Amino acid sequence: MGALSIRNYLPRSLYGRVALILLVPIVTIQIVVSSSFIQRLYEGVTRQMTQNVVTEIKYIINEVESFDPNLNSEADIFLLIQNLNMQAIWADQAVLPRRQFYDLSGKVVVDVLFENLESVVSVDLIDDKRSVVLSYQLPDRFLEIRFPRYRVSASNPHQLLVLMAFTGVLMTAIAYLFLKNQVRPIKRLARAAEAFGKGRYIHYSPSGADEVRAAGKAFLEMRSRIEQQIEQRALIYSGVSHDLRTPLTRLKLGLSMQEESEDNNDLIQDVNEIERLIDEFLDFSKDGYIDDPILVDPMTIVSDIIDNSNRVGLKVVLSKGLIRDKKIMLRPLSIKRALENLISNAGKSSKSVSCSVNLSNSILVFVVEDDGPGIPSDKRKEAVKAFTKLDRSRNQDRGGGVGLGLAISADIAKSHGGELRLGTSELLGGLKVEILIPI
Repeated sequence: MGALSIRNYLPRSLYGRVALILLVPIVTIQIVVSSSFIQRLYEGVTRQMTQNVVTEIKYIINEVESFDPNLNSEADIFLLIQNLNMQAIWADQAVLPRRQFYDLSGKVVVDVLFENLESVVSVDLIDDKRSVVLSYQLPDRFLEIRFPRYRVSASNPHQLLVLMAFTGVLMTAIAYLFLKNQVRPIKRLARAAEAFGKGRYIHYSPSGADEVRAAGKAFLEMRSRIEQQIEQRALIYSGVSHDLRTPLTRLKLGLSMQEESEDNNDLIQDVNEIERLIDEFLDFSKDGYIDDPILVDPMTIVSDIIDNSNRVGLKVVLSKGLIRDKKIMLRPLSIKRALENLISNAGKSSKSVSCSVNLSNSILVFVVEDDGPGIPSDKRKEAVKAFTKLDRSRNQDRGGGVGLGLAISADIAKSHGGELRLGTSELLGGLKVEILIPI
């Protein structure tokens, strides 16, 4: 649980994680060096400087306590104090002991004064931040001594800390710029791979470090092999379809020249069925790449499909969906073919079919629903596979197939970087098929 909770707070982007790798050691070094600097300068040097001032204060106190008005005057003592770069006045009460909580060197100064001067009752470091004011207890009054703060604290001790911080920020910025140039090829490779996964081609040439170049070359080789396999599959299916159409055409022509009979009509229907199956094989071989992506209104695609379906006898209605006036980068012919397959399959097993479009800021969803028997949840994953035939309740007596309708639609969805999802229709009670495409 601890590892998971920490992982939730870590940056997810590569830039963020590498920046964290850069900043953590730099900040750690800054803290360690700063702590050592504060300990040595604020405590060591400040303690030594304060002890030097304590020696002078002891001399002043000794002169005050041994003062004899018959031998010299108070003016001589105050002149002595001024010569030591200090000031002193008589006071009826001690100064308030004050110090800022963040004044680390001030704490050392106060501690050293109290350790070495027994009659010091209070030290004020706030009344004049450039001075140290202390009250020394005499039998009948207080002697208030004031001297410059720089005599007990190093001058501008924060300069080294500022220099360290500035150097750290500067080196981090320089490292980030170099890092950005190293990460840019990785992002280009990621964009090219993502585009290829969505069926789009982006020119990509390997660049960057040796490891990134090696990954880029491997991606280009993989993309080339996949494209060759797609082309070979298309050529194979096209060749098979062409070679089968020639004898079927001769057979169909021969049957049409025969006298009309029940057996002859059955044979003609079988030939037509074979031609339809060949067309399905050919559609499957195209693998969703029959056109290039363009900006298109999804609602226009659905409206055209519904009009065409109703024209050929399928009753399809447009259901209410979340429709926005926005054009999306799609392959319109491929999407039409996918939706026509879904509507055709639904029409074979149901009386009512509906189609709708849902569009949000991040995803486009085409939905086809029917009032047929549906597909059990445990068979939905298998139903999307190629050459998988459903049971008779999905086909009834409206013609069979080779089980490629859902597979073709699923391939088209994947070519757009999306997926095909099967479920139960809440609207009509039958099968619900969704094509989800990220935008």
